[in-house]
Amino acid sequence: MQSHAQGTHLWSQSRVDEFEKGTPQGVAIGSSGYLREGPGLAEILTTPSTFVWSVAVDKTGTPYLGTGAPAAVLRSTPQKDGKPFTLFESHDVSVQVVRIGPDGSLYAATVPGGRVYKLNPSATTKQDESTAKLIFDADKIDDPSSDSSTNTKRESRSHYIWDMTFDAAGKLYIATGGPGTIYRVDPSNPGATPQTFFKSDEQHIRSLAWDAKGNLIAGSDGSGLVYRISPQGKGYVLFEAPRREITSVAVAANGTIFAASVGDKSRNPLPPLPVQGVGSISFTIVQPGSLQAANASSSTPEGTEIYALVEDQAPRKIWSSKDDIVYALAAQSNGVLAVSGNRGHIVRIQENGDYADIAHVEAQQGLSAVAASSTGTNSLFIGTGNTGKLYTLGKSEKHEYASDVLDAGAFARFGRIEIDPDSANYEILTRTGNVEQPARGHGDWGWSDWQPLKDGAVQSPSGRFLQWKAVLHSGGRLGSVAVNYLPVNAAPEIDDLVVAPGARLNAQNASNSPQNINISFPSANQQLVVPVESGTANTPLPAIKDRTAVTVRWAAHDENGDDLVYSLFLRGDGEQDWHLLKDGITDKAYSFDAALIPDGGYRVKVIASDSPSHTPGEALTGARESDRFEIDTTPPVVSALHAEEALAKCAQAPCPAPVHVTFDAEDAASPITHAEYAIDAGAWQYIEPVGKLSDAKREHYDVQIPGKSTEAKSAEHLITVRVYDRHDNVGVAKTVFNSSEK
Repeated sequence: MQSHAQGTHLWSQSRVDEFEKGTPQGVAIGSSGYLREGPGLAEILTTPSTFVWSVAVDKTGTPYLGTGAPAAVLRSTPQKDGKPFTLFESHDVSVQVVRIGPDGSLYAATVPGGRVYKLNPSATTKQDESTAKLIFDADKIDDPSSDSSTNTKRESRSHYIWDMTFDAAGKLYIATGGPGTIYRVDPSNPGATPQTFFKSDEQHIRSLAWDAKGNLIAGSDGSGLVYRISPQGKGYVLFEAPRREITSVAVAANGTIFAASVGDKSRNPLPPLPVQGVGSISFTIVQPGSLQAANASSSTPEGTEIYALVEDQAPRKIWSSKDDIVYALAAQSNGVLAVSGNRGHIVRIQENGDYADIAHVEAQQGLSAVAASSTGTNSLFIGTGNTGKLYTLGKSEKHEYASDVLDAGAFARFGRIEIDPDSANYEILTRTGNVEQPARGHGDWGWSDWQPLKDGAVQSPSGRFLQWKAVLHSGGRLGSVAVNYLPVNAAPEIDDLVVAPGARLNAQNASNSPQNINISFPSANQQLVVPVESGTANTPLPAIKDRTAVTVRWAAHDENGDDLVYSLFLRGDGEQDWHLLKDGITDKAYSFDAALIPDGGYRVKVIASDSPSHTPGEALTGARESDRFEIDTTPPVVSALHAEEALAKCAQAPCPAPVHVTFDAEDAASPITHAEYAIDAGAWQYIEPVGKLSDAKREHYDVQIPGKSTEAKSAEHLITVRVYDRHDNVGVAKTVFNSSEK
């Protein structure tokens, strides 16, 4: 959390979501808001594949990986080139599951072909689908009449194998989808036909585990069911989750069943299984409805909920996240480990609901997890996607946490760091810089070296960015951390400025319903008066049309977020000094009376000051001048107005004589724009000056206008003229002449 109060600012981190923005190394982020010693995460290898869907570990501790894009089984033992050994390759999309059998053989399931192969894990030559031993083929089960002597596929639809497990007698159980069925195979009897052990109404059986009584625990996709299946294949629904899919189940030593559920039952937002085959092979894949199958989906179906199922107790939700999609669970003595498939987080969850984020994998997705207690280290192997890597989670010799980077918004001085008083056995170091992220590699250019605190205060130099690091010693714990800092004051800036002569704010005080207008900045729109919204350069500032007023509008900001106050100055053409119009303005617009200022050309200047937020000696200012504008409130003068009757040439009577009218119009400040006349208070009629163009401050008019008929032999007529300048000021004159009927 970052405080934005004036003066000293405070950046604090105390919640799990705040600490998760940092980088832990052998540090667990607890749900109580404390950092504690945690396990270490080490990268073992990077595979040539995009996804590591499954990991199996033999008695010697050697991991085997089932991968996709390309589909292969890899033995992690490095070769001379440092790469893992490819034990098996498939033309299918992926090897979804690998398991070590009681006989020491390795079993690999491929999708969407729906086949299981028996492999020699110690082989030194690569095997493929033609040399590996096929022990299960979903096509043959779907179509018993198929000819086993040919490779012709009689079914075009896809088959999915999501999980496999062995019972105490060495029988292999295969969880499939499309439809959701569990098959039982005896690997020791190659000629035996696979048996349908359990058939559900669900679309997929997604995950398998054994309880202590020899019952098979299975999670489904469709209705989110957790089954307990007896050794005889009789199923019983232990739990129906609010979510649609049970991605993983795990059984603890005390018998507690943990189930991870995801997805919205009302919809399936997932795309079809991504096809990332090799060569020119193409696949037609039916929508599997499985989240794990749709790993490339950008949609996150409302996160994950994890439930604990204890015999004779109601199911309890012990953890949930709106951001994490859990693909794999691994039971632990004190709860369960959950691997996030979209954020790469590893979370340790206890049955009472306490949890800790204990590690982050650098890959995009955590897809699989398997415990390797046979190695004596109780390590956990984790397979990832994008890219396909293998990690191990075990004891760590280093327990460090690097925080997120603080952006002070400006060059800043850093002060004391406040630590939760219940913290113990820790050390805090800091570093600062003026680039957003420290450079990776040698030097970390742009950033200072890590420096310990002195008497609780930061010793790193001033800068825009700061990062702190915690080193936890034996039994160490660290609670909330808050950094005090003071941004160096930056001068405010006037971003835009516009002057609108003939406009006045506060339209609600005007009478006679004057015309409403809006004032915008030229940078927002090239027109001077356009609709914009109030308060910003893109919002309207309402005003009324008033030729006796001038309105100034400006936009300003301060990098430190300081409160600002404004002063407005005016300077006329040819003047050197600025004259104060108004100071202490807190709004970003001001109207003043133009009639109090002589006509002429002017500019205004706005000065912004951050003095409300600083002591007088530290306050800074910023200024901006407007473009030149004109003030003209004086009407033009009409002079030498003369009207007389001209000679009429008419073919028949009556024939009113035309009127010859001459006059001059002059304005002191702006050009004359147009003139009009009226006879005897009749309609106004436009007239042009001599020379046609009306572009000067003085114009001469010499026109002959039609006469007006009358019954009298002679009559008196009124000629009225009015003249406008550029600012709509109007001057009026009149004269009288006598006419006679010809």
